[in-house]
Amino acid sequence: MSSAPVQPMLPFTRPSIDERTISDIAAVLRSGWITTGPKCQEFESALSMRFGGRPVRLVNSGTASLELALRLCGVGPGHEVITTPHSWIATANVVLSVGATPVFVDVDRRTRNIDLGLVEAAITPRTRALMPVDLAGLPVDRDHLYEIAQRHGLRVVEDAAQSFGSQWNGREVGSIGDLVSFSFHANKNLTTAEGGCLVLNTDEEAMRFEKLRLQGVTRLPDGGIEVENWGGKANLTDIAAAIGLGQLRHIDTFNARRRELARRYFERWDLSLGFELPPADLENRGNWHMFQPLLPQALAPRRGAFIESMKSLGIGVGVHYPAMHLFSLFRARGYARGDFPVAEDIGARTVTMPLFPAMTEADVDRVCAAVTCAISALNRIKRKSAC
Repeated sequence: MSSAPVQPMLPFTRPSIDERTISDIAAVLRSGWITTGPKCQEFESALSMRFGGRPVRLVNSGTASLELALRLCGVGPGHEVITTPHSWIATANVVLSVGATPVFVDVDRRTRNIDLGLVEAAITPRTRALMPVDLAGLPVDRDHLYEIAQRHGLRVVEDAAQSFGSQWNGREVGSIGDLVSFSFHANKNLTTAEGGCLVLNTDEEAMRFEKLRLQGVTRLPDGGIEVENWGGKANLTDIAAAIGLGQLRHIDTFNARRRELARRYFERWDLSLGFELPPADLENRGNWHMFQPLLPQALAPRRGAFIESMKSLGIGVGVHYPAMHLFSLFRARGYARGDFPVAEDIGARTVTMPLFPAMTEADVDRVCAAVTCAISALNRIKRKSAC
């Protein structure tokens, strides 16, 4: 009896790069201008147009975008920034990098975003900014967020790394708000391989940001330079910008496809397995950057075994994200288990399933079938399946 053909590994994400974009990258390489240049200007202009004419400046990572945004706000030693413990570590690291203190607030169990109902209790005279994260592309409640910020005179740095193309009240994230940071990392809905941008409020603010991203330099008409303030090295290359321009042509199609695939997951997922599915987002506010069920409580300690079982079935699974206050870095600063129980629970049970535009409905069905097999194996339950 012949065995079934081995299916290729399905990763949890994969970028879609078309041939036109590859040709555009080759043209940049042939041009001889491969660092920051005309392609970056073109990409910034295209992003600005998308965000209603707001100034946009590119950087070499979403992390750099967040850090420089905090510096632009004057956040530094002795200050505090309120954020979520349920995010990639960069969200808190950038606060430390400017010498300030990250102050964590637990997340809302339904949205998995920062619980805005708990934010005001964390505000002190040292608080300078709020830095919410749109987990998996689902936007934080912008109305409530800015109501709090305005009442307390705080800046907002939106960590919108995952939410390019998401909307709040019919307006795209980035077209409204204070400072809005996007990531263009390889696993994002829109990628430049590595990169990011900051959406700013005024041309004056954009000029200050330009100095921060490139050594504090001001170029003078006579060819000389002046440096009045500190600056880093965070400019994007034209090679990366060429990728971004290609992605921007397709981003709305990419996001629409992600929504279709998410709907397929909801249709085909076996609810009897005991997972908690992500919020359904019936208003289509998010961009479905990730699809993240939570393992049943009893299986949380065996997440590694579940991931290995899925891998053996040809399915890549990620973990986004452990509750960061439990890392040694933050335990040394006084945080402890039990401080943010919702984030801890979600962080311990999250498993990120494959979701990217090139997937088919059959791929989603394959993932769902593999989940059933993996859970059956972990529970030592014999089920009639195609495992």
